[in-house]
Amino acid sequence: MIKIKDIMNPEVIVMQENEQVSHARNLMLKHAFSRIVVYDGNENPVGMVTEKDLTRRMGGKGPAWRRRPIDKISISRVMSNNLVTIGPNNGIRDAVELMIKNGISSIPVVDEEGLAGIVTKTDVIKFYSEKLGGLWKVSDLMSSAVVTVSEKHSIGHVISTMEEKGIGKIIVVRNSEPLGIITPANISFANVEDHETGISVEKIYFIRKTEGKDKTNVRQVSMLTAGDIMTDNLVMVQSNEDAARAAEIMFEKEISGLPVVDDGDLVGIITKTDLIRGIQ
Repeated sequence: MIKIKDIMNPEVIVMQENEQVSHARNLMLKHAFSRIVVYDGNENPVGMVTEKDLTRRMGGKGPAWRRRPIDKISISRVMSNNLVTIGPNNGIRDAVELMIKNGISSIPVVDEEGLAGIVTKTDVIKFYSEKLGGLWKVSDLMSSAVVTVSEKHSIGHVISTMEEKGIGKIIVVRNSEPLGIITPANISFANVEDHETGISVEKIYFIRKTEGKDKTNVRQVSMLTAGDIMTDNLVMVQSNEDAARAAEIMFEKEISGLPVVDDGDLVGIITKTDLIRGIQ
C-alpha cells in the first residue's frame, strides 16, 4: 500500500494565528504556495488559509472588519478552523476520502512529533498520472455541466457565480468557444492595468465592494472584467483521452482543471477533484 509519507511534501509554510492577512499574502507570493498552516501560541496547528479562503471571505458585503486594510485583519478571521489532519502511515485512499468528505484540497500530515508535512490534491494526481494509466477515460470522470461566463462579465459577477455554484474555477467563453479559465488565484492576485498605457500599476489581493468614505481601488476594480484576469493560454483535453494523461498535464502545468473539448465544442471540465474520485 502506498502511504501518505511516500507522496507528501515535507515543506510546509506556517504562520501564527495572531499575525495579519498581509503576512499571509507575502508568504504566498514569496514561496509560490497557495496554502498556509496556522499555529496557535502553543505551536499546535489550528487552521489553514488558502487562496480560496481569501477570495471568498474577504470579498463582498459583511462585517466592518472586512473593510480594514489587510495589515489590520488577523488571519484567524479568515482561516478555516476545525483542521483535518492525517498520519504519515495512512493510505492514499484515506486522504482522498477526507478531501472529498470535507471539501478540502490539502491535509496537514501530523506524527507524534508534530507537523511532518502536507498532502495535497496535486500530490495525489501526480501519483495518479504515474501509477493509474488506463483505469479511466476523461469522459468517465469529467463534469459535463460546465459553468461559464463571458469575457465581458465583471469580476463581481464572476465571484458571485463561483460562490452561488460552489465552484473553484470557471470557464470564460466567447460564442461558446473557450477562451480562458478563472480560479481563486486569478482573483486574489489580479494584475490591474492602466487602460491607457497597458502598464500594470498595482496588484489587488482581494476584491470587494466598498462603502462609505473608503473608496480605495474602486475605480480600478470596477473596470476589471473576466477577460482581464483570466488565464488565456488554455490547455484542453478530449473526452476519449486517458484520465491519467489529464492528471499528468495538470501536474506539469500546475493547473487544477482542464476544459474538455470535442470537435471544437466545450463538452465538459475535468478537475483534480474529479480525478481523485477515480482513486476511491
